[in-house]
Amino acid sequence: MARRSLETPVGRIMLVEQDGAIVQIGWRLPPATDASPLLDAAAAQIEEYFARRRTAFDLPVAPRGSAFEQAVWAAMRAIPYGETRTYADIARVTGGVARAVGQACGSNPIPIVIPCHRVTGSHGLGGFSGGEGRMTKRRLLGLEGALLDL
Repeated sequence: MARRSLETPVGRIMLVEQDGAIVQIGWRLPPATDASPLLDAAAAQIEEYFARRRTAFDLPVAPRGSAFEQAVWAAMRAIPYGETRTYADIARVTGGVARAVGQACGSNPIPIVIPCHRVTGSHGLGGFSGGEGRMTKRRLLGLEGALLDL
């Protein structure tokens, strides 16, 4: 397992690689400076995203979770940059219920790259488990121009 810290507009994040895939991005992990071609590529793509030069990520990811969580995370990856879907929208696609989708969003181990910030409540922003919570979600949606719709 290799780890690398990266300063971003939403705080210092940690990128974690294992077996040739990104397996975690988190805010509350100790700093590290491991190097690998994948961590370099992930850091570069995230920096491009925050500089508004990238709207989609091209990284191998391997999030660990249940079959339902995997389905929710796949549905989130299909949400285009600058757009949002509600928990209910994702529930219809995955055959679940909105509350379970919210829980799967909260357990997403690779936020930003798997864009759980693009999933909102039917009548508002909804929650976010990374960084500073809802403030971080607002910043990510604002960066993409999607906050205007809420």
